[in-house]
Amino acid sequence: TVLVVEDSHMVRNLVREMLEFCGYTVLEASDGAEAIQLCTRHAGAIHLLITDVVMPQMSGWELAERLTALYPQMRVLYMSGYPEKSFPARRREKGKIHFVQKPFTMETLLRKVREAITGSALDM
Repeated sequence: TVLVVEDSHMVRNLVREMLEFCGYTVLEASDGAEAIQLCTRHAGAIHLLITDVVMPQMSGWELAERLTALYPQMRVLYMSGYPEKSFPARRREKGKIHFVQKPFTMETLLRKVREAITGSALDM
């Protein structure tokens, strides 16, 4: 199961459709608060969080910190229209995060999802 958190309805739907087309079960939320609420109501495991980095009220960084504290097995894939070099240095440490830059192709997204789930190819 993959949780997609993105404030843009269009991007969120596109990501959901791509993932469902490839057989993933997808939950979706428009912001961090909705995502946390969804996780607490969801009975099964959530294997991967795909979150936008820049969102109103709660950033993707903060959301990931909160959810991985509650669900340590959850992997995280960050997505952003900003290049990775624009993130704070502590966020850019090689080997620390999975990242996909928008816009992305279906092929790129699916490769990044597989890498995040398996824990491989951690460089951005």
